[in-house]
Amino acid sequence: MTIFKGKGVYGAVAIGKISVFKRRDTTVKRIHVSDTAAEKKRLEAAKEAATAQLQEIYDKALKEVGEQNAQIFEIHMMMIEDDDYNESIESIIDTQSVNAEYAVSVTADNFSEMFASMDDAYMQARSADVKDISNRIIACLSDDGSQENSSDEKVIICADDLAPSETVLLDKNKVLAFVTSHGSSNSHTAILARNMNIPAVIGAGDDFLSAVSDGMFAAVDGYTGEVFLSPDTEALKKLETKQKEDEEKKRLLQELKGKENVTLDGTRINIFANIGGVDHIGAVLANDAGGIGLFRSEFLYLESSDYPTEEQQFAAYKKVLESMAGKKVIIRTLDIGADKKVDYFDLAKEDNPALGFRAIRICLTRPEIFRTQLRALYRASAFGKLGIMFPMITSVSEVEQIKKICAEVREELRADGVDFDENAELGIMIETPAAAVISDKLAPLVDFFSVGTNDLTQYTLACDRQNSAVEQFVDTHHEAILRLIEMSAKNAHANGAWIGICGELAADTSLTETFLRMGIDELSVSPPFVLKVRDAVRHTDLS
Repeated sequence: MTIFKGKGVYGAVAIGKISVFKRRDTTVKRIHVSDTAAEKKRLEAAKEAATAQLQEIYDKALKEVGEQNAQIFEIHMMMIEDDDYNESIESIIDTQSVNAEYAVSVTADNFSEMFASMDDAYMQARSADVKDISNRIIACLSDDGSQENSSDEKVIICADDLAPSETVLLDKNKVLAFVTSHGSSNSHTAILARNMNIPAVIGAGDDFLSAVSDGMFAAVDGYTGEVFLSPDTEALKKLETKQKEDEEKKRLLQELKGKENVTLDGTRINIFANIGGVDHIGAVLANDAGGIGLFRSEFLYLESSDYPTEEQQFAAYKKVLESMAGKKVIIRTLDIGADKKVDYFDLAKEDNPALGFRAIRICLTRPEIFRTQLRALYRASAFGKLGIMFPMITSVSEVEQIKKICAEVREELRADGVDFDENAELGIMIETPAAAVISDKLAPLVDFFSVGTNDLTQYTLACDRQNSAVEQFVDTHHEAILRLIEMSAKNAHANGAWIGICGELAADTSLTETFLRMGIDELSVSPPFVLKVRDAVRHTDLS
């Protein structure tokens, strides 16, 4: 038996045979061509085929992992059309009279190296993306678009790393787990694995792939990050027991559907769901969430080629509210910027985008965009129980400006004779230390707080959430973060506001009792975690 240790990114146990991921050969030869025009036509045809493939992958990802996680494939489609990228390829074909495959390969190397050398973690991540799209174009040029491994049985996929497109293309019905030699728990692939509910271990080490082979028997512990090659009898028995206990826990969780979110001493809490689009409502209902605690409205902007109109937004918000049949729906106003780029916003390049022009800062400086969204939101409020939430708040003056604009929009709708809910709640996200520290000043101005623990952690610990190099320094249980949340809860209740948590920590059941003791009123989590959190609440005694 040999044991490799990586990082588990989805907790579950898998036992079975290994299949080493067979990636197509992307070795490219330099070939002299006399007809460069014909070569560029080949290039265009390959780009069209690659874009069509990416559209299919995007559609598949949309159904399986949601809009937010599918966005990477939209980025890939946009990168294929990038002017600088295409000019480089065509220039190499023209000036060197070479085949398109070679021109794409050289351009990929140059651009990948350029991105990798940048200081910004988001741009560094584009290095792998440009390699991925370039390999796809090269495969289309050579009529080899297939990347799938064929297997009639469920297997543990092992690879050096997996591109997001490769992860999505894996047939979930044939995958027990996957293990990679490299990768980060913040990578797109790790995020996709979590959302696809596939046990996964990343970063098993440089020697891992040389130690595995097709058909080898193995076991993967996604909780501990351990991979057992040819496990001995004792190890196998322990893992099989752990696997059975895990499956039994999941079965018991299903029995919690329809049960109340109430502690042993009678304290009640709301457990809502976070979603990134209208298509996810089915998952909210299937997992028995009490409402939607975070609807990320930016998906409307990210999937559009131009600013979505008031009517387009109204139709989406109305559908969500009607589908939830009177259950509370909290819609966050657009949170564009930082790692969420939209070309038509024409945002300037920033050295520190996480600290830059984003979210509410865009809304308050481009009020025409903000007013359009607010009109759509208020109009939709007539069809359900709506809460409107504003991200990236740092000051009282911002909230006062927001409330003034909201009041003006409501007055416009009244004058137009348009129905809306006069009592639609207004809330803000506590995701900057500034907002938490002055929460006593902010609470009287709003109906609720929602703590965005992902950004609150980033800003409190000064650790870029996109940078895998500082991942070891990110302590999500850091006392400073918990103190800021507790302070915000105390100030919310002292001023008649309620408070929820919509960041990833809301699903951390080791903190459920801590949050309840702080007085947190609502926990909003990804739909698959609703029943797990309900179970933790029902086993908590605050007396």
